[in-house]
Amino acid sequence: METGRIWDRIHETMPRGELEQLQLERLQVALNRAMRNVAFYRERFAPLDFVPDGVRSLEDLARLPLTSRADLREGYPYGFFAVPLREVVRIDTAPGLTHGPTVSAYSANDLERWAQLAARVLTAAGVTADSVVQIPFETGMFDAGFGFVHGAQLIGASVVSVPGGDYARRVRMMHDYRTTVLIAMPSDALLLAEELERADVGPRGLWLQVALLGGEPWSEDQRAEIEQRLGVKAMDNYWVRIAAIPGVAFECAARAGLHINEDHFLAEIVDPDTLEPVSAGEEGELVLTTLEKEALPVIRHRTGDICRMDTSPCACGRTFARITRPDCRSDDCIVVHGVSLQPLAISATIEQLLGSVPRYQVVIGEERPDDVQVRLAVPSQNAGSEDMLVRLSRTREKIERELTALLGIQVRASIIEKASLIGPADAPPTVVDLRSGSPDIG
Repeated sequence: METGRIWDRIHETMPRGELEQLQLERLQVALNRAMRNVAFYRERFAPLDFVPDGVRSLEDLARLPLTSRADLREGYPYGFFAVPLREVVRIDTAPGLTHGPTVSAYSANDLERWAQLAARVLTAAGVTADSVVQIPFETGMFDAGFGFVHGAQLIGASVVSVPGGDYARRVRMMHDYRTTVLIAMPSDALLLAEELERADVGPRGLWLQVALLGGEPWSEDQRAEIEQRLGVKAMDNYWVRIAAIPGVAFECAARAGLHINEDHFLAEIVDPDTLEPVSAGEEGELVLTTLEKEALPVIRHRTGDICRMDTSPCACGRTFARITRPDCRSDDCIVVHGVSLQPLAISATIEQLLGSVPRYQVVIGEERPDDVQVRLAVPSQNAGSEDMLVRLSRTREKIERELTALLGIQVRASIIEKASLIGPADAPPTVVDLRSGSPDIG
């Protein structure tokens, strides 16, 4: 399978000087659209006496305040739309247990651009018109597969769409349709590997060549494991729902970082504490501004992902800057199987059902990569522990059902003694992530 091809050579290999001039021109248009049509930006920028046409360099963008997920949630559902509703042809609502939903919207032009961005990601991974691409994503409000399907069709590849969940069926279809490219989340790929082993098929019984993975954190050790167990080359790609899924950044054959589609997204790295830009090459939080999005432009959006940015030439020939693979966050958000959840929102759900919040711990990945456990702790040998135990026992299944329904992924709730919580006895962490093989306690 080819891995050195470039879908849009004009833009992906554009000299840096020309690219930055294009970004500046598109930034001025994007800022004008946002200020003219979105009340939030108009009110936020007014005290600064900011005029979009006065932007003379990309560095001028740092004069503007950052945008957070909380801001976007406050605008639910239509507060950030920059075009009339009749011009919005697609609306996506992010899944996950947060304080409120966030919305992403697309005009007809946005969808065309989205397909082009997806085609770049797929081409860099090696997808061609001869590929058979299997996309095991559900459709609906959370439709990560939508962009991949249209990008693959633009390339001319054959698309096999298989609903998630039934791993035996997915393996069978991989074999029957001679799938060459798997698009999935890393946890999905590992579960498919388990099913292969159960079925005694093994990677040699398939035609898989590439696994294009993303949507949740995964380590280099997990990459090596997936490659060995599935017999593929595992490629990463990065997305932000409010911007595009997929299409923000992607790995090329060199696998030396993730190329940002800089003609569509202006990327900054800021110190997550001071919110000031960091020096070139330093680690910080990724901030994105959409340059071409019509329906819902986003200005200086804090992604929460920590990484570094590199503008040096890449062996693949692309001139787009690269970011390192984000492996930690500046906030307490946890991404599991493409779903974002926040401990504070879990607390709110527990409090709603119990009337109070006992000590609890969210444990990720103990039995499998997408395993989510909420462990509710009861103090041992405490006068009130028996009453608490009775209350928790009566509501445990309800908590489990409520969290599962809200998240869209299976959540297990269990009752344990406080002494069994993972971490220091005096201050056990709220979240324990075991997916990397060793506890990531935060």
